[in-house]
Amino acid sequence: MTDYGAVVIGAGNAGLTAATTLQRGGIPTLLIERHNVPGGCATSFRRGRFEFEVALHQLSGVGGPDQGFMLRRLFDRLGVADQLQFVEEPELYRVVVPGQLDVTVPADWTAAIDTLDASFPGNREQLVAFFDLVKLVTMCQIAAMRGVAADQIDRRYFRVALHPLQEVLDDFFTDPRLQTALSAYWGYLGQPPSRLPFQDYALLLFAYLEFKPWHLRGGSQAMSSALLSSFLAAGGEVRFNTAVEQILTASGRVTGVRLEGGETVSAREVISNASLPTTYAMLGDTPAAVAADLSSRRTGVSAFVLHMGLDASAADLGFTASTTFINRDTDDDRTFASWHSLQPARGAAVSCYDIDPIGFAPAGACHATLLTLQYADVWDSIAPHDYAAAKFAYAQTLLDLMDRTYPGVRDVIEEVDVATPLTMARYLGHPGGAIYGYDQDVTEGWLFRHSERDPGVPGLHLAGSWAGLGGFQPTLEAGSRVARRILKQGVPA
Repeated sequence: MTDYGAVVIGAGNAGLTAATTLQRGGIPTLLIERHNVPGGCATSFRRGRFEFEVALHQLSGVGGPDQGFMLRRLFDRLGVADQLQFVEEPELYRVVVPGQLDVTVPADWTAAIDTLDASFPGNREQLVAFFDLVKLVTMCQIAAMRGVAADQIDRRYFRVALHPLQEVLDDFFTDPRLQTALSAYWGYLGQPPSRLPFQDYALLLFAYLEFKPWHLRGGSQAMSSALLSSFLAAGGEVRFNTAVEQILTASGRVTGVRLEGGETVSAREVISNASLPTTYAMLGDTPAAVAADLSSRRTGVSAFVLHMGLDASAADLGFTASTTFINRDTDDDRTFASWHSLQPARGAAVSCYDIDPIGFAPAGACHATLLTLQYADVWDSIAPHDYAAAKFAYAQTLLDLMDRTYPGVRDVIEEVDVATPLTMARYLGHPGGAIYGYDQDVTEGWLFRHSERDPGVPGLHLAGSWAGLGGFQPTLEAGSRVARRILKQGVPA
């Protein structure tokens, strides 16, 4: 008799949905989290009179009440849908290149075409054709992922799916400003259009246009807390401020975990929401095939973020869209290259959580984040005594970039918290502070990697961004998907 049917390591998105799915499915489950709150990236924190959303910018995969998509259905299955208040955002984003481009793209297929054609006249036919290709590639990719035979899938999918987004954009459009307006979401996947597989971008763009971007009253912490409550109500057990020291095996199969301090917990199944390098370090003896696979992968990008509590309303500051992408120019490859340096920030995402308030800012004030992506290597070389000065100097370059679109923000900053890739590494426990796991280029796609499906050790399961796609929707779905596979096996309690 084991102590538990399953142990889940890490209470991030995938860990929470995995643990809740297992416990509600009848498998006694222990959830272990090294932090003192659930959620991982899906948390919030307080400074002064403000509460700050850590990471959620726009939630995909929800869909409206009458068009519920995958996440709304998942939340319903896990018993938390009625506890969550979703906030629909009417636009995808505002994208700005000062002096060249300033357009707000609606979250609607037809309205997006109308808006972009009005901003870039003469491109309506190409826009219609481009969006039709986005829809086709997305539907074909979903069919392929579900096992539909290749000869049953439209041949156009195979001609473009793995080609870089930039090549597809070049086939349709000659104006780099229009290309920038259409590809602004590339930062959500951490790869520039010249490296990002078109099928990955098509899937993301489809999700937001078809099922809209959303947020949550109370932020992502409300979602994490609701999932934890459902898990506990079903009889699950959670331990916070607890770390796993080793994943135990016997005769080549997982048998449980040993916690820091020496306590041993037996379990037939162990699901890890930790990074793959951390997971296999806990395992100790990594299978040769897994070790070879891991050595071929590149740790992904992290982020540099200013969390700002502003003593002015969103309207006073000119925030008209919840998400704004600001770029110095249309050279995405140069922007991507800058993520390995401390040269002035070339691109940023501004998220204002008070266009339709989620409840974190006092009346007359607003809460915003200013974010750019960045690799950790540049920070690894900075001496500890120079860290604070380098951090605040780089933060000033982000504010400089923001000033030309939202002047006056500097003057009303009441609270600010600055996070670097080293901050991400410390709180998330991820190598390099990576927020999407490994670099999400073509080699990391579901066609080429099998980490989630084949962890290499019986009884070990991997769930989260390091074993698949990064981002909120993919990781929430991954945890439940892995748990459902275990439930189908009929694991004994």
